[in-house]
Amino acid sequence: MNDDLSKILLDNLSDGVYYVDKDRNITYWNTTAEKITGYQKPEIIGHSCANNILRHMDVTGRELCENGCPLQLTLQDGEKREAFVFLHHKQGHRVSVHVRVAPLVDETGEIIGAVETFSENSKNLDMLKEIERLKNDAFRDPLLGIGNRRLAEIMFENHADKRDVLGMIFFDVDFFKEINDQHGHAIGDKTLVMISKSAISALRQSDLFFRWGGDEFLILLPNISREDLRAIAERINIFVERSFIMADNRRISTTISTSATFAAANETLASAIKRSDALMYKSKNDGRNKVTAD
Repeated sequence: MNDDLSKILLDNLSDGVYYVDKDRNITYWNTTAEKITGYQKPEIIGHSCANNILRHMDVTGRELCENGCPLQLTLQDGEKREAFVFLHHKQGHRVSVHVRVAPLVDETGEIIGAVETFSENSKNLDMLKEIERLKNDAFRDPLLGIGNRRLAEIMFENHADKRDVLGMIFFDVDFFKEINDQHGHAIGDKTLVMISKSAISALRQSDLFFRWGGDEFLILLPNISREDLRAIAERINIFVERSFIMADNRRISTTISTSATFAAANETLASAIKRSDALMYKSKNDGRNKVTAD
């Protein structure tokens, strides 16, 4: 099979594919990789994958390019690997992907590079499809595509009627006014998009995500344990902290202050939000970029 035909086939795969040489410089980048990451071929070819581009991160927030990169390990020992990681999208947010890595060898068996394929996590695709469904709906936030306050009120009542165990995560963006004042509202909007998409990557398929208003967000988490509620809240904080956008060659990032609690039996949403808001402000008063749970 000639090289041109091989590239046509690779470009039509549903998975992202890229090749690297022994120094982790990217030598091939297919069309699906462009779609998943937002990075076009000219921005990627010739650059090291470890050079602040994909910045793979594990579920704990550990930067794998610095420690534990599956690609680097395969280049060292020739073993195939796969992992679930969160890559950095060009727009700043984190994307959950399943990666598979295999070595590339020459005629003598010497490792000369590696190939990585990656696909979006189906859990997040389901959530994004639901957001897409809301796009022409009165319950959609027009900027972010997620549910708005009205939908949050309806979904809270639905779960209250079923008497579900209902966890709640409420967060506010730290220093968001300063971002708007210093960089303009267009960058402020891009920052909110980055934050919402990074948060989606940290959620379960059953979790419900809403823009409560301004730079405040609410997540309803049905049938969740106290330990898992805390873990997801911490994960969201880490994912947002590790996300960034570039504007005029400047890196813009922020953090969030977060609360985690459970809706009490027969509690109204107004009461639960008041309590969540108080816990969130404790996170701010304790230094921001924190989770406070009751």
